Amino acid sequence: MDPNSEPAKWARANKNDPRAARISAEIATRPIAKWFGEWFTDIGTSVDKYVDAATAAGKLPVLVAYTLPGRDACSGFSGGGQKTPAEYKRWFSAFAGAIGERPAVVIVEPDALGDAECMSAAQIAVRNELLNFATSELRAKAPQAWAYLDAGNVGWGEPAEMAARLHDAGVRNVRGFALNVSNFHPTAKTVEHAEKINAQLKNKGHTAGFVIDTSRNGNGHAGSWCNPPKRKLGSAPQPGTTGEDYRLWIKTPGISDGPCGTAPGVPSGTYSPELAVKLIDGS
Repeated sequence: MDPNSEPAKWARANKNDPRAARISAEIATRPIAKWFGEWFTDIGTSVDKYVDAATAAGKLPVLVAYTLPGRDACSGFSGGGQKTPAEYKRWFSAFAGAIGERPAVVIVEPDALGDAECMSAAQIAVRNELLNFATSELRAKAPQAWAYLDAGNVGWGEPAEMAARLHDAGVRNVRGFALNVSNFHPTAKTVEHAEKINAQLKNKGHTAGFVIDTSRNGNGHAGSWCNPPKRKLGSAPQPGTTGEDYRLWIKTPGISDGPCGTAPGVPSGTYSPELAVKLIDGS
């Protein structure tokens, strides 16, 4: 577990709140990915400290790189990212270099390939150039890291189209792709979707490993991606059992998807103990 995850920090700061013990036991004690973006002013130092702490504890760090220019083009709730391609390249070079020779799992830019439907051809070309840069930097500077380009989810990106996007974005430079990040689709359906993507990638001369975000898919999908009701925590992070490399908690349970659904007043990226308890209870 990360003692500085949002659930862990909230539980420590609110020990007298009746929700704290449940959040601590059910969420904060689980390995949860750490998201890195433009809010870190010194990305190299921040990544080095996080990876160093995990390595010293005998744990495998899981990092999410989330700072592409024009991030979250479709929904806009998590908009932001670096201001220019040059800034992104400097940021990512420091990010990959800080991981160095140490083992790690890296999720590369959630939403990046699903968002293509909301972008012009010129914008897609720039994004692909940046993703190829990012994956090449990880291959060169973090050779022990297993990195995964985000590939949407069962409901966002047909297998043939997503395989083509992954190919164009440089998936051959890294271990593979990630599915269901911050979403709710069942693991079995997600594995089937991954196998279909890999069948399409094989037509391009390669296949890829994959990981699945199981942080909130315990009750499956209900037609909405934004703080939907009656969702539930999924299986704990663990090595894959049905073809996937890992099942991971990439999304932090309790972090809002945006001011919507069961949390209309909670901005994207904000921790809500109420959302966390709803996921524990499936309510």
